[in-house]
Amino acid sequence: MTPSELTGFIIFILISLSLIGLSIPLLMGKGTGLIAGYNTMTPQEKAQWDGPALARFTGRLLLVIGLTTLLFGAGLFLLALEWLTWVYLAVVLGLSVFAVIYCNTGGRFKK
Repeated sequence: MTPSELTGFIIFILISLSLIGLSIPLLMGKGTGLIAGYNTMTPQEKAQWDGPALARFTGRLLLVIGLTTLLFGAGLFLLALEWLTWVYLAVVLGLSVFAVIYCNTGGRFKK
């Protein structure tokens, strides 16, 4: 492994551990201030939403993306599986589209 590959691998590890670390308080239903959009709502708007449920959903999503990033980094840098780039992109984009649709349909997080 060349020094530049090692640097890239370390960056992937740091990013994935950061995502996993951020998911922990969200999984406990805390840290709603970390959710974009929710933290900018007025108190009257926040009263209409189930913040802890939204935080847990966001935490699960963040945990999956963090673990996927860790696996992708290991596969790309340790095993030299370059096709994993496309798999990783598809997984993250798919999860993002799923999250947007899931959160905005059915009133799942409304009180």
